[in-house]
Amino acid sequence: MRHESLRVARLFCGLFLYAVGIVLTVHANLGVAPWDVFHQGASRLLGITFGMASILTSLAIIAAVALMKENIGIGTLSNTIIVGAFVDVLMLGRMIPEAQTFIPGLVMMIAGLFVIGLATFFYIGAGYGSGPRDSLMVIMKRRTGMPVGFCRAIIEGAVLICGWLLGGHAGIGTVIFVLGIGLAVQIVFKLFKFDVASVRQETFAETWARMKTSRKT
Repeated sequence: MRHESLRVARLFCGLFLYAVGIVLTVHANLGVAPWDVFHQGASRLLGITFGMASILTSLAIIAAVALMKENIGIGTLSNTIIVGAFVDVLMLGRMIPEAQTFIPGLVMMIAGLFVIGLATFFYIGAGYGSGPRDSLMVIMKRRTGMPVGFCRAIIEGAVLICGWLLGGHAGIGTVIFVLGIGLAVQIVFKLFKFDVASVRQETFAETWARMKTSRKT
């Protein structure tokens, strides 16, 4: 039971850090990640908060993923609701200041990349399932046979264009994010000697069945 509690704590720590990383990159005011460009555009179009736009987008992706018979875990569902909620708390509470000039913005952008890298280490390491956007990428790779990096590029490129057309803020920060996020994640994983391939991601059904069994014993 203690092991399970530590896994849940790791999951929620990762989700919170992911929200912090997102807000850092947004408040850097240099342009945001492709998905966040879309979230910005959707929030302006619909008149909702950034976090709510993220939640609604994730729910739509999960629906599509479920229709395509892809496994969904507790981590997938938690990512959908909790990251967006944390983002709104941080933004509406003005807990992270906005950069007013380029240099502070660049520092915030780079810090955001490494915070997201650390969040990924915690989140994936919990083993409760991948996020909605990662699932979409996995489905595309499986069905097309194309390299995973190419699949990610196609999805994020399409999302970026849609978000920009909706009024999202793309800029040099968007380029920095696209080029730097992989490196930041790689550095964090190497620092913690973390092998992502060694972690088996549970489906929701597997987690639920295991928890029911543990209650009976």
